[in-house]
Amino acid sequence: MRRYLRIVVLCLACGFCSLLYAFSQLAVSLEEGAGGGGGKPQAAAASWLADGGRGAVRGSGGAGTAALPGRSDRYSLKIQPVEKMHLAVVACGERLEETMTMLKSAVIFSIKPLQFHIFAEDQLHDSFKGRLESWSFLQTFNYTLYPITFPSENAAEWKKLFKPCASQRLFLPLILKEVDSLLYVDTDILFLRPVDDIWSLLKKFNSTQIAAMAPEHEEPRIGWYNRFARHPYYGKTGVNSGVMLMNMTRMRRKYFKNDMTTVRLRWGDILMPLLKKYKLNITWGDQDLLNIIFFHNPESLFVFPCQWNYRPDHCIYGSNCQEAEEEGIFILHGNRGVYHDDKQPAFRAVYEALRNCSFEDEDIHSLLKSLELELQKTVHTYCGKIYKIFIKQLTKSIRDRYDRPPKER
Repeated sequence: MRRYLRIVVLCLACGFCSLLYAFSQLAVSLEEGAGGGGGKPQAAAASWLADGGRGAVRGSGGAGTAALPGRSDRYSLKIQPVEKMHLAVVACGERLEETMTMLKSAVIFSIKPLQFHIFAEDQLHDSFKGRLESWSFLQTFNYTLYPITFPSENAAEWKKLFKPCASQRLFLPLILKEVDSLLYVDTDILFLRPVDDIWSLLKKFNSTQIAAMAPEHEEPRIGWYNRFARHPYYGKTGVNSGVMLMNMTRMRRKYFKNDMTTVRLRWGDILMPLLKKYKLNITWGDQDLLNIIFFHNPESLFVFPCQWNYRPDHCIYGSNCQEAEEEGIFILHGNRGVYHDDKQPAFRAVYEALRNCSFEDEDIHSLLKSLELELQKTVHTYCGKIYKIFIKQLTKSIRDRYDRPPKER
């Protein structure tokens, strides 16, 4: 009898262990399901927003699952998520089409997944969502839409600084609190090589550097800051903030030297005092404030060459960006509205080519031939005389990204 009792107890123990194992496997499965690529990111909210201020959110494409091949195999424990590159833009007014063309240029050439942070006026949100949803077949990006928000006690002042919404970029480190690093670009930017390449410059920052920008001018004789500025500015000719790479963790932690107090101030504390002191002396709004900050903290800025932020100023009076002459343009910046008028037809030709290009491989390959023909029509301008720098890097980007077999991309 005692022998049978032991057998029964042993059987019960085995059964209990089996149940425990089954429940543990079920828990693992549920955890993996919750952590998979289908989750929707939540829009970070600025602390000054009423009711949380959540932006409309939609994770487009399958960047999460694409970054984790074999995700359904729970035994592939060595697979690590691919790093996402965070790209931010601020769009107001009639900037929808320009912004979409910029985002398209980022998607076409980039390799690692992209996370877009799009700050836009409320009336533009539905249009952005509709256009981005049409790209849902792509597996290379997610996006989050945010409202335009400023600190409530000074919102009116920030809104009217320079162009509508332009100063929103100053508050990105305070709004996107969970984002470590970020590439901010203006709406009139076109990527002619992968975002991955400028993103890699973050690894070149030394221990004191928190952000990277290009000089405002290469030639002091036509420089604006060194001839007209009534406030401090970085370096010999200032810096242009249309392309700004940021380590925002460092920006949030740093205490900045300034000319208002002997006490060093954090990012969130320095902006409004600067505006109050210099608002009658600044012309280019938020860019001027950034120049003032980095004038007092030059060790915090990494300066990258002009080919990463190539503007009409680099060729309008003759070529003055040597790096672009040697390697081509990496990022094209069509400020002064040159994508939409006839003043700089070389810039407009590149914009129109990318705006009209689809995501089909054949269409991207054929882009070069038709673009070169259009650029040849611009040789009557200074920028058009050196039109080959507009397609030199673009040719390489298309070859590297689309001439390889699909499995190697």
